[in-house]
Amino acid sequence: MHLETHRKTHMALQQDLQRVLHAMKQTHLEKAPASAALRRDRLLRSVALIRDNHVALEAAISADFGHRSAYQTQAADLMTTINMLQHSVEHLEQWMQPDIAEVPVAGMQARIESQPLGVVGIISPWNFPINLTFGPLAGVFAAGNTAMLKPSELTPKTSELLAELVPRYFAADELTVVLGDASVGQAFSALPFDHLVFTGSTAVGKHVMRAAAENLVPVTLELGGKSPVVVDSDADVAMAAARTLTIKTFNAGQICISPDYLLLPQGAEVDFIAAAQQFMQLAFPTVQANRDYTAIISDRHYQRLISLIEDARAKGARIISLAPVGETDSDAQSRKIAPHLILDVTEEMAVMQEEIFGPLLPIKTYNGDVKEAIRYINAHPRPLAAYYFGNDAQRQQLIAQHTTSGALVINDVMTHASLDSLPFGGVGASGIGAYHGVHGFRRFSHAKPIVIQDEMGTVNLRLRAPYQDKSVALNDLLNNQH
Repeated sequence: MHLETHRKTHMALQQDLQRVLHAMKQTHLEKAPASAALRRDRLLRSVALIRDNHVALEAAISADFGHRSAYQTQAADLMTTINMLQHSVEHLEQWMQPDIAEVPVAGMQARIESQPLGVVGIISPWNFPINLTFGPLAGVFAAGNTAMLKPSELTPKTSELLAELVPRYFAADELTVVLGDASVGQAFSALPFDHLVFTGSTAVGKHVMRAAAENLVPVTLELGGKSPVVVDSDADVAMAAARTLTIKTFNAGQICISPDYLLLPQGAEVDFIAAAQQFMQLAFPTVQANRDYTAIISDRHYQRLISLIEDARAKGARIISLAPVGETDSDAQSRKIAPHLILDVTEEMAVMQEEIFGPLLPIKTYNGDVKEAIRYINAHPRPLAAYYFGNDAQRQQLIAQHTTSGALVINDVMTHASLDSLPFGGVGASGIGAYHGVHGFRRFSHAKPIVIQDEMGTVNLRLRAPYQDKSVALNDLLNNQH
């Protein structure tokens, strides 16, 4: 089922959404909790939807972007998501087992059971429209919930395709797609879900959390921010450049955990620039005509990135375009922007104040003491990820202990996102809550304590009057000096 909501008034829209959610909640309550077999079936149907329609999904996503690398869609949107869903299938029965808890007396029993929350709302973004829709569902379905999806209006072809495909694989009371613009997203975030997942900007995340708070809806917010790369004085600069730019050029840097700025020891700029140019020659000998290089999602986002370059240049930055020789740095028609290194940056530049979400890499130098890099990172909002290049175990531990980020990756970039054994999420301004693997199962479950009293009622009896003898015994315990 999906709802076409573009022309509805806000009140009528809210009422329609409320009716759909109410019906799904009622169905969830009336039916027995989803069995392991049903949960597995929902997960496998999600896999089937992606596998059966991967060609159409690739085409729709590319059309929405203007051009998107087919490999990037296959790798990051399709196969990674299938792996997440399969991981839940493989571990489902193990996760569903109750945890046996300690008890104070022999005859008593206590356990913790993972209970489905109910109906989960998912507001997904445009940059990975399959991964960031079905990735959360790997935990939502594993935990026995159903869901309503609100995909991004910036990828309309993909969103419309999802709205068409979902009813072929799921009943209306299992999974529903809601289409529409930002006003629909606003109405969606105000619904009384049993949990709400939002992936997007910090600014919008504040509005989502405020709306959810009206109904005391718990939220998982994945918000991004400015993820730093620290290159230490003992690091291999060429390796750091290649691994950083691998992710900075993947999806043209339109990734919430893409490197957002780089802290480089003073004097290493020339080596880093040379390594960056060599990387581009090998990976992207051409940009504008290259099927491997992805376009910027919209004219507005393209102009925003161009403005960031112009603002930095006007305020004294040194701009180094990594466009191949003879090619333009950017093209408004194709919406492709070659990677740009931005050196001599200052805090006044917009590129150092907002999340970039594109192939621009500001480079800030420091004195080579990793403690200075730590102080700089800690003076700014906590990022979704931090990346460190360096081989000294003590300094690796120093940055791990003295910075706070959603994740830390050492000697690589973004590796953590594909490891289903790890929680994925932010901290502070970069988000609330984490999912992936068992962490998603727990996030979308209620840990419900169940206690069975022993025959004698031992624990209950200590609270029963008269209290005089009991009080004497407790006084003895309180006065006992150790």
